[in-house]
Amino acid sequence: MTHRGSRVLHVGSLARVEGEGALHLSIDGTTVTEARLALYEPPRFFEAFLRGRRHTEPPDITSRVCGICPVAYQMSACRAVEDACRVTVEGQLAALRRLLYCGEWIESHTLHIYLLHAPDFFGCDSAIELSRTHRSHVERGLRLKQAGNAIMELLGGRAIHPVNIRVGGFHRTPDPAELRPLAARLRQAHQDAQETLHWVSGFDFPDAECDADLLALAQRGTYAIDAGTPTVLPYGDGRRLRAFPVRDFTRHVTEEQVPHSTALQAGLDGRRHLTGALARYAISGHLLPPSVREAAAAAGLDGVCRNPFRSVVVRAVEVLYAVTEALRLIDAYEPPPLPAVEVRPRAAVGHGATEAPRGTLYHRYTLDGEGIVTDARLIPPTSQNQAAIEEDLRRLVQEALDLGEATEAELTRLCERAIRNHDPCISCSAHFLDLTVERT
Repeated sequence: MTHRGSRVLHVGSLARVEGEGALHLSIDGTTVTEARLALYEPPRFFEAFLRGRRHTEPPDITSRVCGICPVAYQMSACRAVEDACRVTVEGQLAALRRLLYCGEWIESHTLHIYLLHAPDFFGCDSAIELSRTHRSHVERGLRLKQAGNAIMELLGGRAIHPVNIRVGGFHRTPDPAELRPLAARLRQAHQDAQETLHWVSGFDFPDAECDADLLALAQRGTYAIDAGTPTVLPYGDGRRLRAFPVRDFTRHVTEEQVPHSTALQAGLDGRRHLTGALARYAISGHLLPPSVREAAAAAGLDGVCRNPFRSVVVRAVEVLYAVTEALRLIDAYEPPPLPAVEVRPRAAVGHGATEAPRGTLYHRYTLDGEGIVTDARLIPPTSQNQAAIEEDLRRLVQEALDLGEATEAELTRLCERAIRNHDPCISCSAHFLDLTVERT
């Protein structure tokens, strides 16, 4: 790459990002003045689809938003509708929901670690290429993902777009005998999760730091997964956490259209913020079980990790936790008297938020007296993380230029890695990243 005029660099077929995007870098001499991540999302109209539907329908409709984390959309939808109808799901029904969510965390995080992210640390273009030199590791990842899928299939009816979830609980709950084979499988998964954490902790991590505020749900006494209060750890403010009610989510997290992207971009009280594994661990890591905390410490993690490249280690910690928590929930399971509680419609506004693998997912529904949805609002993690990803890209490219002239290929690989650090679910397809570098 030289300083002569402008260059356009096209990278075709980047299949390890869940979506389609382009990156535009503006460089003035040796200064990166701007990084714009353009996401190409066609109009999907899910909020419009929900209007006019009965209050029982959002879980089934919103699960189609994402094939990787449908449970997150279903659980956030259920919580919002139940909040509007003044219903609380407790006891073993709540425990089963958490168990189902553990399955999604296991399968989604494992997919990212082994198939999307790990190849970067070995200079491989794909997990298939990685398997030629690290076959046993890739096989372990596939076993782990299958364990997560098994939870989804048993409790959700199927691994993708589950059909057993409903407002108020489930259409059917399992017998204890059905969970015993699952527990045996999860004991093997626990060993695989421990080995995964040990493996990824030995990767070679570039130095980096995300300077965004961190946002995640926090729940008293436990590591938040399927419920909690939105909590913020501001950048540069030590451990001074601040929280706000779920019902105030859109007062703090605001989305706007940016000219270079069809996807909305969100900010937190006018500042850049990051949600997801790094935020969850920073805010609630001290609430992990002692065995998981010890494993995290042995993997080199302290109270707060802000290096996006090390997010793969934090995700591995969350996989270990999800397997540990799933085994605990199965061991304590007793069949509930009914598979669901009654949820009668009422005219109200309901709010719900859960922790999707990629971060905090918020739903809001307005219902009329007959339980018809008259308005819906969904805020996914990717729109919240986009500004932080852009700043990561700008800073990393600037550091690369400060260390010496980088080739176009090196710059492209660096940007691709930086985007994959955050596991963005841009859409439900895998296409390519186009990189445009503009010099003056």
